[in-house]
Amino acid sequence: MIHTLPELAARLGRGQRLLGLDVGTKTIGMAVADPGLVVASPIGTLRRTKFTQDARELAKTIRDYSIGGLVIGLPLNMDGSEGPRAESTRAFANNLMGRADLLGWDAEIAFWDERLSTSAVERFMIGEADMTRKRRDEVVDKMAAAYILQGALDALAHRRRMEQQERDDLDDDGDGED
Repeated sequence: MIHTLPELAARLGRGQRLLGLDVGTKTIGMAVADPGLVVASPIGTLRRTKFTQDARELAKTIRDYSIGGLVIGLPLNMDGSEGPRAESTRAFANNLMGRADLLGWDAEIAFWDERLSTSAVERFMIGEADMTRKRRDEVVDKMAAAYILQGALDALAHRRRMEQQERDDLDDDGDGED
């Protein structure tokens, strides 16, 4: 089922994590959130083959990391419109949702705007990390998945802070007492 990011986070069971995916035509970069949904860590890259095999590999990762939801990078155009890559990503997500038999669960998915994620990661790897082209090619997809997932986690944390501030403001009756 497709959710907003806050809806997806609210549906997570105790100890469940989010898996971030950067779905490309040749590979799928993967990153996992810690159980507290604070930090995203890159965990690997799947070389795309047939959809059924890709889903089986994702199912193994879902089981191994106690995944309760997927955050899939949606490659929007710079003007915010959706082009062929976004359509392909949505088709991949829809196919996953239809294959609970392979995944072992009903896929819970939220999309996250991934504009410029790969180029941001590549700039970092060239400038800050000073990686060779060969090494960049080996890690860019999983690092892009971590970048996507971290953006989603940061947005969730910001939302939690804003909601807490609203509750604090409502609780504050102006007399300085709790």
